[in-house]
This record gives sequence, structure tokens and C-alpha cells, in this order.
Amino acid sequence: MKEFDYVIIGGGCAGLSLAYELEIHNKLKEKSLAIIENRNEYKRDKTWSFWKVFDHNFEDCVIKSWNNFTINTSKNSHELSSSKFPYQSIDSGKFYKKVNSKLSCNSNISFFKNLSEINSTNSIIFNSIFNGEKNKSELWQHFQGVEIETSKDIFDDKILNLMDFNCDQRKDVHFFYTLPFSRNRALIETTWLSDLENQSLRDYDLQLENYIKNNLAIKNYKINFIEKGTIPLFYPSIENKNKVINIGSAGGMTRLSTGYTFLNIQEHSKYLRENFEKINSKKIYHLGKKYQFLDKIFLQVLKNNPEKMPEIFYKMFQNSANTVIKFLSNKSNIFDDFKIISKMPKIIFIKALINR
Repeated sequence: MKEFDYVIIGGGCAGLSLAYELEIHNKLKEKSLAIIENRNEYKRDKTWSFWKVFDHNFEDCVIKSWNNFTINTSKNSHELSSSKFPYQSIDSGKFYKKVNSKLSCNSNISFFKNLSEINSTNSIIFNSIFNGEKNKSELWQHFQGVEIETSKDIFDDKILNLMDFNCDQRKDVHFFYTLPFSRNRALIETTWLSDLENQSLRDYDLQLENYIKNNLAIKNYKINFIEKGTIPLFYPSIENKNKVINIGSAGGMTRLSTGYTFLNIQEHSKYLRENFEKINSKKIYHLGKKYQFLDKIFLQVLKNNPEKMPEIFYKMFQNSANTVIKFLSNKSNIFDDFKIISKMPKIIFIKALINR
């Protein structure tokens, strides 16, 4: 079997982002790379969204950018605006096409369905796959979205609805998310923050149908695209193995309080590329101990007080848009952190801090 200098396990967002970063900076001119991915074809299967707090390689894959967004509870609605940090959504189909087109130009890069097809004994491995079964008792963000198209212009495509908590909570944390790509086309997602043990929360089709009909007052539409996913809101148990570097969610690149991962993957890919020749001796890349600490407390509050979370999220967004965005995107300073913390209910957070 053929040997490779490097192996990427998982040809999804994290694996392909790293491969692309290495390729466009000529790190694979004289090195071989195997990408292990078992899918038969690449097609649109996800929409990755984030606030653009720094430049990235995939501006041409962006479906839409917004400067305005709202957050709603059953009692209140609040609109925020940021010209500095637009909210962007990336079409995974365009992302896959761009990356694979670039990688196909380098004969040193090969795709395989299974790791057993190659000799990886002496390879440096970048792993993006969670090991073991899903821990259903842990906290997850799980969701389903539909891109709908209407015959009439219904949506205001200048503003997105980031979180709408005006829906059935079922003793967990539930919100809807609407991204208007045009006046008559939008992605609408039902999103839960809960464990995965309660199967009754997974009637996603009915949730979306009711929300579109009753909350958005849309009767006639067609569905162009459906996506579904689960994002771990906990750090995986990582074994420190020689010559194995974890990336993506498997490498702790998911921000636990938000589920945002895409831009963290891009920063991690850049870090790995910049330290590529000495990667085994470099420190493991982290989002930051500050955010790990704050997110752990925040999620403890969420687990213990799910009924209070709509109001807690709403209060967080009473800060300026840029303050909230920087905090949720791992770019906040101590003054931003203080502003966020000052909006939080003190007693339940102090309890979570003591009991963590």
C-alpha cells in the first residue's frame, strides 16, 4: 500500500479547509496528502454561518451577507446592526466545488474511502472525526432547516432573524432562525439546545411547517433544500497520540455557547499551515481558556435553567452589536466581557460558578 506524508481523516469542512490552506500556500508541492472521506459525491448539505470578524478564503462561496439582525422572545423583539462585522452564510456546495477543483490540480493529493486503503504508519494525521459513539446525555445543538421559495416577495432580505424564542420550548431551549437570501427565498431552521435522549424533540418537519404557517404567515411555498445536523456543545475526550492532530469539532474548534465553528476552523488551518514544518513540536491550538471557562458556566446555567434562557439570550443582546459579536466570535477584550457579564442574572450564574 502507498505511503503518504500527511493524512486528513474526514473530507468535510475542517479537512477540506486545511487541505485548501496548505495547497494555496504551496505546502504540498513536494509532499503527499491522502484525504479519507467515504461519501460518493460532494453536494450541498450544509449552510455555514458566522460573523465575519476577519477575512477568510471563501468569500466567493458566500450566499448572502447581512448587517442587521433581530432576536425575539414571546414578549420582546430587539434589532441590532453592525456595518463592521457582517453576518455571512456559506453554501457548502460552492465550498466543496471550489476546494476540490483546486485540490484536483495537485497530483500529490489523493482521496480514499477508508484508512485501510493506505499505509499511514509514518504519516502525520489530521483527524476531524469524533471517536466513539455519540454521548446522547451531553448537551447538543441539533437542528433541521428548509430553504423555501415563495411565489410572492415576502421576506425583508436586509435583516435576518438570529433567534426567535417565540415557540414551544418543551422544557428545553428552542428557537427558530431565518436567513432571507432574497425577497422570496429563505432558510428557516428549528434549533434545539438539549441532550439527544428525548426523541419527541425531533418532529422537525412538523415544527417547521407550523412555524412557517403560523409565525411567518406563509401558506404557499416550495422546499428547495433540507439540511439537518447535530453540533456537540462539549469538548471531545482527546487522546494525545504521537503524529495525530485533531481538527474541527474533534479538535475543540466549536464554540460551546454558540455552536459556531466555521471561522474557528479557518484560524486553526492557518495556524497549522504557518507551523507546518514543525507541527509536532507546536502547542495544541485552543480557542482560549477564557472562553472555555465562560462557556462552561453558561452551559451549566442552561442545563439547570432552560426556562430562563430566552430572556438570558435576549439580555445578552442588549449590548451593542459589535460587543456581542466580538464576544461570540472569540475576539472580545476584557471590557467587552464585562459588558456581557453585567447583563446576566447574577444569582444563577454565581450558583453555576460555585457548583462547576
